[in-house]
Amino acid sequence: MKVVAAMSGGVDSAVAAARAVEAGHDVTGIHLALSRNPKSYRSGARGCCTIEDSNDARRAADVIGIPFYVWDLSDRFHTDVVENFMDTYAAGETPNPCLRCNEKIKFAAVLDRALALGFDAVATGHYATVVTSDAGVELHRAVDNAKDQSYVLGVLDEQQLRHSIFPLGDTTKDVVRVEAARRGLLVADKPDSHDICFVADGDNAGWLREKLGDRAPNHGGEIRDEATGEVLGHHEGTFGFTIGQRKGLRIGTPAADGRPRFVLDIEPVSGTVTVGPRERLAVDRVEGDRLRWCGTPLPSGTVLDGDRVTVQMRAHGAEHRAVVRVSDDRFEIDLIDVAEGIAPGQAAVVYDGTRVVGSATITATRRVPA
Repeated sequence: MKVVAAMSGGVDSAVAAARAVEAGHDVTGIHLALSRNPKSYRSGARGCCTIEDSNDARRAADVIGIPFYVWDLSDRFHTDVVENFMDTYAAGETPNPCLRCNEKIKFAAVLDRALALGFDAVATGHYATVVTSDAGVELHRAVDNAKDQSYVLGVLDEQQLRHSIFPLGDTTKDVVRVEAARRGLLVADKPDSHDICFVADGDNAGWLREKLGDRAPNHGGEIRDEATGEVLGHHEGTFGFTIGQRKGLRIGTPAADGRPRFVLDIEPVSGTVTVGPRERLAVDRVEGDRLRWCGTPLPSGTVLDGDRVTVQMRAHGAEHRAVVRVSDDRFEIDLIDVAEGIAPGQAAVVYDGTRVVGSATITATRRVPA
């Protein structure tokens, strides 16, 4: 096949491109320019989407022996990922920009352009597996559970999966680094990227404060104790908090029992942040909309139940056994294994064993009664 290999400048995407060539595909490497001003993004080996990463990707393509181009998708990235990140926090919810980037950029904008240019598929360095059979196409977890990225790929639909290649799904990160060194790729020892690529210093709250400014209703508010209603402090914006957060509350007044407090609720209109003990974070029901099916869609009214059905609600988070009901464009999820600190805006990805059934954006949760 004619394949576009998305090369971030890291070791995973470089080895994925090399493996695609080794598999006999006609491969062209591309690097996505996602920043309108690359200097404003994270520099050095900690992050991604920098000029340094572009140069690393180009050098890897030269070693592999494939053509290499840079595709400028900065405007699309700003609209679909950065602004979505700001809007979601402004609404008192918690976004996952990496998941949104996969949905809107890497497997929508990139794939659309690739197909228009006559390519057959896009290859990336994600750790996941695509299985194609007479029953259709399925997305499964990777062999390396510690690196599995099927959660952030849970937004891909059947058509996108048919044109996606994940060459690293059957291997481990240690093997990938050894292979990169054997192939002469200089990124063999390059650290993995962390945090959010467009937040230059890793300070999400500071970045949001600068970008959102005094935009109502997020400028300032009270921090209240759930049990007593006492005002414990004030904050500069609800965008600085997420459900389950413990550090950085700057309350000052300790709880009567001396135990730490956690963020339990965020009300963006009034600006009220409610805090309380950890046990009040326990959730036994989750609802989500914007359903995305990884494979054949299931009809409304379908109930998924059984030992194999689980839900994951954070990248690299725990799996929770659950009963999942499909209701039009929604998931209604009753958790057999209760979860902690689940926030609206996050993704709930449903699994049947290792297979990704689909995902939804969490809109509401039900806390376990005190």
